[in-house]
Amino acid sequence: MSSLAATVQNIFDEPGCAKNGSKSEAERKKGCTKQLQPGSAAGGCAFDGAKVALQPFTDVAHLVHGPIACEGNSWDNRGAASSGSNLWRTAFTTDLSETDIVFGGEKRLCKAIKEIIDKCDPPAIFVYQTCIPAMIGDDINAVCKAASQRFAKPVIPINSPGFVGSKNLGNKLAGEALLDYVIGTQEPDYTTPYDINLIGEYNLSGELWQVKPLLDELGIRILSCISGDGKYREVASSHRARAAMLVCSKSMINVARKMEERYGIPFFEGSFYGIQDSSESLRQLARLLVERGAPTDLLRRTEAVIAREEAWAWAAIEPYKQRFEGKKALLITGGVKSWSVVAALQEAGLELVGTSVKKSTREDKERIKELMGQDAHMIEDMTPREMYKMLKDAKADIMLSGGKSQFVALKAAMPWLDINQERCHAYMGYVGMVKLVEEIDKSLSSPMWEQLRRPAPWDALAKAMEQMQSPVAAIDCDPTLAETARRAKKICVCNTVDLGTIEDAIYAHGLRSVAAVREHTNAVGGCCQRRIEGILVSEPSAMRQAAE
Repeated sequence: MSSLAATVQNIFDEPGCAKNGSKSEAERKKGCTKQLQPGSAAGGCAFDGAKVALQPFTDVAHLVHGPIACEGNSWDNRGAASSGSNLWRTAFTTDLSETDIVFGGEKRLCKAIKEIIDKCDPPAIFVYQTCIPAMIGDDINAVCKAASQRFAKPVIPINSPGFVGSKNLGNKLAGEALLDYVIGTQEPDYTTPYDINLIGEYNLSGELWQVKPLLDELGIRILSCISGDGKYREVASSHRARAAMLVCSKSMINVARKMEERYGIPFFEGSFYGIQDSSESLRQLARLLVERGAPTDLLRRTEAVIAREEAWAWAAIEPYKQRFEGKKALLITGGVKSWSVVAALQEAGLELVGTSVKKSTREDKERIKELMGQDAHMIEDMTPREMYKMLKDAKADIMLSGGKSQFVALKAAMPWLDINQERCHAYMGYVGMVKLVEEIDKSLSSPMWEQLRRPAPWDALAKAMEQMQSPVAAIDCDPTLAETARRAKKICVCNTVDLGTIEDAIYAHGLRSVAAVREHTNAVGGCCQRRIEGILVSEPSAMRQAAE
């Protein structure tokens, strides 16, 4: 665990993180996040973060060393897509028992590695350390090293037990494992001046494939994607790329920075969400490649592709802008989507009432301010009750978030759209932008919301029955009771004389003035005058009938 502690401390000292750079040396040593206790990983533990970051490597066997619940809770938790092998969707675990905890689980881990190689023969195996084997002292580094030598196959230890920290720390620990054991270990079959790496891109719902045709048209080759639709050999040879684009700095900025230091690969942080951000990312890639030796005509060709795609995308979303006029959206997500999706929604004509920044860096927040203004409503943490109130008070017409908060929107009878990793649709690039607008329009204009907001038939019936059983309903149904209630009403705010007394006096004595009425009743207050005048001008027959 001493080496793990050193790795964690090294991550906490990440110079590529502006937030970390603004701290004092003492504050940096405390780390970016409070370490967790085993089993208390609210919002995802370090193991979960490592699994999220590496599971999209499609041809690798992902072996979880720990109880079966760890693999069960983390299995298939990303909607990443593969263009080849589906081995990554197979769950492998050592399934530690009480006996293994007492006597150690290293032999069980060796047996599991051998069984995977015999049955699946993957190009590599990733072994994930979890809380229990870390606490009992299983040395997965030594086991993986011995297995690599015995089977002549890479067996990579991922030291990320859940209790060392949060999900984000696990992302970075996974990146450190790639830097230590994978990247730079193999050479590509060939290289070109157009080779790039995409770092922190997970190909959710296959959205990378909506951008790849544009890169192919420009001749730009994705040498490696870390880790969406990734292949082990591509990642192992990714050190030969000419430039890199960092998609999610929150998860893998350490990988991008260290690859720049070790192999001289320049990188920038960009996004393929939204029209303008997609265009800017293509320009940045072309610029970096030209600076690294690619032909200068790449810049011209890139601008031609951008002009064509932008014209198509703007024309495709134009019909929706009038439908979105005056509509407000609440964005509850994190990381790169906290600002990149904001730009996309603004391009669609929606007004943003707020965006969450719980998982965003300081640079992400600065981008949000640029897009939404200095008074942008950035939500650090919003409780379900606050979400419900904002939606119920119609401060937002639609909420875009992950699956965890969908039930808040449904309870408020407001439209909701999945924007996180569980989503079924791809929203990246120009095609993805149009698809995002279409899905928002479907949610906003669905007739189900109007029906859902109506009272349920059984609720309306129960309310009617309750009204019928109330004293007011009984009076309305009985004319005698209704007349008695009418005559019992006080004629003014002083509440000294009722209406029946006044009417009886007027009819019995033939009274025609306010003064005469006051002589025969106690209605002597100044507030009674207008009511008495109104009674006097009413039809005599009506008073006579009331008195009788």
